[in-house]
Amino acid sequence: MSELLDIIVNTLDEKQAEDIVSIDMRNVTPFTDYFVVCTARNVRHASSLAEFVEQEAEKHGYTTRMREGERESTWILLDCNEVVVHIFTEEARQTYRLESLWADLPQVSHESKQTVSI
Repeated sequence: MSELLDIIVNTLDEKQAEDIVSIDMRNVTPFTDYFVVCTARNVRHASSLAEFVEQEAEKHGYTTRMREGERESTWILLDCNEVVVHIFTEEARQTYRLESLWADLPQVSHESKQTVSI
């Protein structure tokens, strides 16, 4: 995995994104190496996740080329050059099913490192 991919996946996990999956796009597209797909609890959480990813990537010297989706969007896309991040609400993720669209490519499901306290 790339450094940027690690930064993004770790940030999403720390900020409680759910079902984080990375898809290896290196053999199918020249504009990015990986897609990262995750689920946010709601549109506010999705917007916050996008902001945290942008900030953390910038701290490490990476830039966001483009952001699609406004604050109330059910799907936010961050183009961070070598990694494109798709942040969905649960309903939008089920509708667009990106993992199924790219099912023939290598995919990694990232287990959460967060511990749940009771």
